Amino acid sequence: MNLSQELRIRREQLGVTQEYLADLSGVGLRTIKSFESGKANPRLETLTKLSEVLGMELAWTIRKTGL
Repeated sequence: MNLSQELRIRREQLGVTQEYLADLSGVGLRTIKSFESGKANPRLETLTKLSEVLGMELAWTIRKTGL
């Protein structure tokens, strides 16, 4: 499973919409949609914000992106 799938699955497990995740994290909705669709990879700063909100271990998410 790749990072985009992991982010989407975790968000859905928490019952959080993309819109709400954008509000909580300060990351733009279009950016989140791009990540979840696999069209873009997050920068470290963005990945940190999303990991915190989704309760994902940052080291694990970094390994998934290859940063």
